[in-house]
Amino acid sequence: MNSKFSITRRAVLTGTAALALVLPAGMALAGNVKVAAIYTLPVEQQWISRIHLALNAAKDRGEIDYVFSENVANTDYERVMREYAEQGVQLVVGEVFGLERAARKVAADYPETAFLMGSSFGAVAPNFSVFDNWIHEPSYLSGMVAGAATESNVIGMVGGYAIPEVNRLMNAFMEGARAVNPDVKFLVNFIDSWYDPPKAKESAFAMMDAGADIMFAERFGVADAAVERGVKAVGNVIDTSGDYPNTILTSALWHMEPTIDRAIAAVAGGTFEAADYGQYSFMGYGGGSLVVDKTLVSAEVLTKVEETEKSIMEGMFRVNVNDERPVSDK
Repeated sequence: MNSKFSITRRAVLTGTAALALVLPAGMALAGNVKVAAIYTLPVEQQWISRIHLALNAAKDRGEIDYVFSENVANTDYERVMREYAEQGVQLVVGEVFGLERAARKVAADYPETAFLMGSSFGAVAPNFSVFDNWIHEPSYLSGMVAGAATESNVIGMVGGYAIPEVNRLMNAFMEGARAVNPDVKFLVNFIDSWYDPPKAKESAFAMMDAGADIMFAERFGVADAAVERGVKAVGNVIDTSGDYPNTILTSALWHMEPTIDRAIAAVAGGTFEAADYGQYSFMGYGGGSLVVDKTLVSAEVLTKVEETEKSIMEGMFRVNVNDERPVSDK
């Protein structure tokens, strides 16, 4: 019997508000869609790995021709975008959090190329669509697990940067923990890096020294510290429980397939529109889910989590979206 409880993923794709069309409606492309992705970090990094996984799945199905560039510096990003557009790539995927203006200028110069970019801002007609990992719902559920599990009533949280995309997940986690344990307190720190495991590990150790017995591992390195100290951890975006057995209580997972598949279908059908694809990361669209290790979490807690998940999926419970920087309790 599988020792993990995994919330069912449902891919239900419905319409989204359109701003403009890249191609005339009905002008479908011939052959596979040519897709290029531009990543500022290695494809192994958790956030980027989810995009890469979804694109590889579409490639394996024979729907796209897929190439990518990783470890692209912000100073080179605009150049790489232009190179792919000049090569006739039909869909460019990536993240532009640090270079919004430059990326949007490139998209404006290539109106017949579809762009789908991780962004903190809005879509721009005719061809610049945006997305983000809106997994605040499973993050709330993971917080419920952590809040019930802590014995010291102190939870440590180590994040990368205090940007809305990270803040909303951490705030949802905190809210979920408080829902089951009003006495829980939080220690919060940002390492100002997307990938610095030693720094994240050092921050985690300091929190454990201050009494934290559960760690929210938004960055790599935190779970390693948890293993060394024998405390539990909560994962984010990907499931790392196999790498850290008997340590990861639960993880809020991001699934990019609903977003990527919808964009590919739109480009192939000549109906790609500048739109915000963020909603397709919601649990109701199959873009987010929760995995829980049943060997580490009680049946009573699992029942509460399942009941809340059911309410979310039925539209009867809405997790708050709070983009403000989370802070430690005094």
